[in-house]
Amino acid sequence: MELYARVNILDGRAVRLPHGDISEVISLDDDPINRAKGWVAKGADRLHIVDLDAAARGDYKNRELIGEMIKALDVPVQVGGGIRSEAEIARVLGMGAWRVVVGTLPMIDQVLFWELNRKYPYQIVVSLDVCADFEIVIKGWTEHSGEHLEETLINLSSAGAAGFMISEVGRDALAEPPNYAALEMAVGIVEEPVIAAGGVRDLDDIAQLMRIEANGRKLAGLVVGREVTAGRFSIEEAVAALDSVGSSFGPWTRADLDAAVAKYRNVVTDPTEADATAAFVQWLANGGAE
Repeated sequence: MELYARVNILDGRAVRLPHGDISEVISLDDDPINRAKGWVAKGADRLHIVDLDAAARGDYKNRELIGEMIKALDVPVQVGGGIRSEAEIARVLGMGAWRVVVGTLPMIDQVLFWELNRKYPYQIVVSLDVCADFEIVIKGWTEHSGEHLEETLINLSSAGAAGFMISEVGRDALAEPPNYAALEMAVGIVEEPVIAAGGVRDLDDIAQLMRIEANGRKLAGLVVGREVTAGRFSIEEAVAALDSVGSSFGPWTRADLDAAVAKYRNVVTDPTEADATAAFVQWLANGGAE
């Protein structure tokens, strides 16, 4: 699994939306470029930028800033928010974006989406924002589409989508678990990469995401942001957990053990005990070599 660091941009600032509602915005950083560089320096594999002004207001004033962010980073950057036409796809890819992320466009014009995938193969990822009942919402979470996750995945996979990002609208990622059922459904239906885009609460949630498997497929990536800002875990800890895919320690995965160590730190009085435990887990990961 790859780690995507998320940067939401509103009015030129990096922000957080606790429940996906633009009216509840929390400002995080006046310098999104510096924030993005910090994510990468700590180990993020990819950057996921969302232009909230473009998504919710149709205002593209952040595009120049996003172009500067792409040039300032040495990892692939995907950009979403207000990309609802071929002109915007060409514009954002022309800025140097690795991929564009669309949500509304394929829901309202699937014929155009087919054509765009032929013109820009493997460069258009679909972001599906779902309600608790799996209905898809569009236009920056402001409208219900009347379409549901299962049939949407089937249709858009056939159209040539490069991958899918799944998140649940209205969920507070710091208090509520990811929608595991929606993610498992997606992994089971499509062969394209599926990315958990709704955030996680802690390392236990990461371990649970890593256990999702259907039809021999697993999640391809995870997007984080607010969890790290809130101190639930560090980028470095998330990277270590995701790098442990395939490692087995009896009935536990590496992510399970890392999560247990993180909990252990909260109950021991001597920090060296937790450090020793973490070192032991790393020793296991290295094959128990002397």
